[in-house]
Formats: sequence, C-alpha cells, structure tokens
Amino acid sequence: MAKLIALYKTPTDPAAFDDYYFNRHLPLARGIAGLTGYEVSRGPVVSPLGASPYHMVATLSFASMNVLQTALASPTGQAAAADLANFATGGVELLVFDDEAV
Repeated sequence: MAKLIALYKTPTDPAAFDDYYFNRHLPLARGIAGLTGYEVSRGPVVSPLGASPYHMVATLSFASMNVLQTALASPTGQAAAADLANFATGGVELLVFDDEAV
C-alpha cells in the first residue's frame, strides 16, 4: 500500500479553510481514481510536547506507489493539487511513501 500525507499548516482563517476543504476540496480529491481510503484529523494537531504548526493532517491511501503516481498525474489529481493554492494559506507539506504493517 502507498500513502500520501498532507500536512496543512495553520491557515490565516481556520474557519474559511475548513469550509473550503470539506465543501470543495474534499469532494474533488475523493474523485481521484485509485484512491482506496481517505482520512483527516479532527480537532487540534499537537505533538507530544504540545502545540504544533499544523491545522489538519489528511491521509490518502492507494494500492501501490504506481497507482498513487498515476493518480497524481491524472487530470483529477492535477486539479486537486492546483486547488491547494485556493485554501491552504498557511502552506502544506506533501509526503508520499510505501507502507507495510509490521
């Protein structure tokens, strides 16, 4: 399995971020072909030491890295990536990796 983790930093307007994310970006991103799972954090994102610079964490799952890469290169994947500029005013870090249960 492969994952894409989106670490959304605290936006300038958290309420506007949440509204846009859940009503516009999420429906777009959920349409990415090959997506097998989609999870988002709820509530504050903190570290074991306290506050963090992150507002939300999204985890997208795919069957393999090849499927993930094909999905990101698709028109819907490209549209979802381009949409980040419309709401992620604090910035976003994207991480991709293969994973395995141990």
